[in-house]
Amino acid sequence: MIDDLYSAKILGLAANMPHAGRLAAPEGSAERVSKLCGSRIVVDVALDDGRVVDFAQEVKACALGQAAAAVLGDKVMGADLAEIEAARDALRAMLKSGGPPPEGRFSDLVVLQPVKDYPARHTSTMLAFEAAADAVRQALAGPDKRTSRVGAA
Repeated sequence: MIDDLYSAKILGLAANMPHAGRLAAPEGSAERVSKLCGSRIVVDVALDDGRVVDFAQEVKACALGQAAAAVLGDKVMGADLAEIEAARDALRAMLKSGGPPPEGRFSDLVVLQPVKDYPARHTSTMLAFEAAADAVRQALAGPDKRTSRVGAA
């Protein structure tokens, strides 16, 4: 069963992290940390007309968190807040209550379906999408409404 959790597809995603690093001048940034395992993901975004046009992520997470972040990084360009939140919510439902995998641009998250049987791994798997949604919300709110100190001097 553990082989299903760390499949070749998941390990392949984890090994190829799109948009790794940080943006020089993000419009929104957010950090999420798993208290259970210490996984940490920081997401930076820039938007144009409410859609992601620049994206970077600093990922220090287990293979599952890395795999979710890899799907996010591969598909996030052009996404708006509603799409990111819908993917986050569908991923959470898939893990917590056996819901269907996310559809649309983030449908590759289906590879993480076996994580549902490992509740201790749910938090780290969710980090990237939670951070991305928060970073986009901050960017939409503008610099005066920023709530995260990530990237702040």
